[in-house]
Amino acid sequence: MVTSIPDRGRAAGFDPVVFDLDGTVVDTVELMRDSFRYTVKKVLGSELPESVMLAGVGQPLMLQMQALSPEHADELYDVYREYNHRRHDELIRSYEGMQAVLESLKTAGRRLGIVTSKSADTTQMAFKAIGIGHLFEAIVTAGDTTEHKPSPVPVQLCVQRLGGGHGIYIGDSPVDIRAGAAAGLATAAVLWGIFSKEDLLTARPDYVLAAPQQIVSLCVHGQALAEVEP
Repeated sequence: MVTSIPDRGRAAGFDPVVFDLDGTVVDTVELMRDSFRYTVKKVLGSELPESVMLAGVGQPLMLQMQALSPEHADELYDVYREYNHRRHDELIRSYEGMQAVLESLKTAGRRLGIVTSKSADTTQMAFKAIGIGHLFEAIVTAGDTTEHKPSPVPVQLCVQRLGGGHGIYIGDSPVDIRAGAAAGLATAAVLWGIFSKEDLLTARPDYVLAAPQQIVSLCVHGQALAEVEP
């Protein structure tokens, strides 16, 4: 079911269609969980609740590590990257139907972009592993801007590179939704990523999507099937 929040007055369909990467276009959920568990145990010598470890997902990695432990942030960052890169191709997955969704959007004339808080090198690792990088006309990574999500700046830069338009930003974290809304785009929260529906609704997305295939219905036809309770 595609779920919409009412009274936003959106026109049918969106172009460009801008995506977050991790947890939205590629399935790195287990990779991130495993990397955080390993890193926190190795560096801090303890275990933290998953809700604490993953609370900053969607922001650049160093900011996440500073939130976990300011005094150990550099070591956390280095250990995470080494382990994450070592296990990357083993644990990354494609979401069923996602490539077909992206190809359908392209066939319908939609311009596609990525705004991710990943570094450029890890973004390219994901594209190489999954084989979808060629479908995106604009890619904004952490090194492209000095401000990061939930700031609108990265999303605005991507839309600018795509030539503007009546766009939407699709992501799996509250910071994605806040960044897209602040950039003046419609927003869609996806339920196949790392955050719960309850967490996502706190950011007030325009749409909530339960399956990748619903992206085409929303972005090409503007179809929203039900309302979210206020």
